[in-house]
Amino acid sequence: MPVRPYLLAETTWKTVRDTRYEVAVLPWGATEAHNTHLPYGTDTVECDHIAAEAARLAWEAGARVIVLPTVPFGVQTGQLDIPFCLNLNPSTQAAMLSDLARSLEGQGGGIRKLVILNGHGGNDFRTMIRELQPRLRIFLCVTNWYQVVNAAEYFEDLGDHAGEMETSIMLHVAKPLVLPLSEAGEGKERRSRIAAFREGWAWAPRRWTQVSADTGIGNPRAATAQKGERYLAAVARRLSGFLVDLAACDPDDLYEDQPTTHAGPFRHSLQGRVADDHPPADATEGK
Repeated sequence: MPVRPYLLAETTWKTVRDTRYEVAVLPWGATEAHNTHLPYGTDTVECDHIAAEAARLAWEAGARVIVLPTVPFGVQTGQLDIPFCLNLNPSTQAAMLSDLARSLEGQGGGIRKLVILNGHGGNDFRTMIRELQPRLRIFLCVTNWYQVVNAAEYFEDLGDHAGEMETSIMLHVAKPLVLPLSEAGEGKERRSRIAAFREGWAWAPRRWTQVSADTGIGNPRAATAQKGERYLAAVARRLSGFLVDLAACDPDDLYEDQPTTHAGPFRHSLQGRVADDHPPADATEGK
């Protein structure tokens, strides 16, 4: 197998010593049940593949990106009654992130930028970054790979956990780990009785076993490996462009010289959700 110099786990000290890396990527997944047909490690497998492919494309474009080993545990406070859903509290995640970031900035390797590539809806790193950034020299940022492109352009069912999207991805990148779709649950969701929660402008964590009988949310029946391949290619292309841009930039000079008129009261993501200081009200613990 050819060595991939953009993956730290496969890279030697000789390569690290001779390479000036510009951006580090920290994939962060979870260990949790994914309906009855996908493995517990789904979020981590997805993060591994997407990070590696985006880094490969960025490397080929000249950006020196290094992908760190994926953290396989996320926030699972809504799934504690499901066996082997392994929880890290947000405070624990913040401590881990602080230690890892301080390790990178204190080693003299030139890394000035760290991207958290998040693959689990229960993880929310924005408040952590706000607290940590003033105490760190390294620039911190986060992206959720499942929001990089509009999933509605690729999939019919937009359920957010072990549905058509994730099943398609896993059929493409790890088919031997996927049970036949005939063995998958329907991924039906019990919706909240409260309109504000259903409409997404109020939020509370979902109690997973009260919401889903099979731990899935979204019907996986229409999933195919071809859909997963097409979607992941689009995600990797766009994400690699971000990594190239970030590698080339000075983190102390991120903003354009000329200010522009604000287009509206909020900034919105590709999904039409409120971004940055206004997190989406329907963010989930799944994915």
